[in-house]
Amino acid sequence: MDVRFPIGKLEVPNKVTLENVHEWLEEIENYTIRLRETVDTLNDEELNRTYRDGSWTVRQLVHHIADSQLNMYQRLKLALTDENPTVPAFDQDKWALEPDTRLPVESSIKLLEGINERIVSLGYSLTKEQLDRAFTLQKSDEITVATKVAKLAWHEEHHLSHIKIALSE
Repeated sequence: MDVRFPIGKLEVPNKVTLENVHEWLEEIENYTIRLRETVDTLNDEELNRTYRDGSWTVRQLVHHIADSQLNMYQRLKLALTDENPTVPAFDQDKWALEPDTRLPVESSIKLLEGINERIVSLGYSLTKEQLDRAFTLQKSDEITVATKVAKLAWHEEHHLSHIKIALSE
């Protein structure tokens, strides 16, 4: 197993259906429960573990998941409300070093609960036509709403696996 991609790389079907989207939304809907079960009782030493040399700590991963979902949620909303907007990227490595990433992980879990609730509510209202709406990530490619929902679910699971690897070492 490649610990950089413990659940594999993101794979999105060529033709995404609403059923695919609903499966991803189910994962997102209960994610914070699974995350909380994994990190709720950790002490500082455990929160400072990494899943490989040079990787983020468990604490940084939890905060990164919230930061990333926040950014991806905004991109999703922009894709649904604007005509192919160009959205800025965020430097996740720099974000991981900001002072708020030293807060208790509970602050990011609470943030994730709200963001994921909004993503799920929005996601279940999507139509087939909306799945093809898109945004363009600055200095990158066009990304459809369907692909973004897939990435929202995959990204959380990807980092939950990283956390579990760090805690098993």
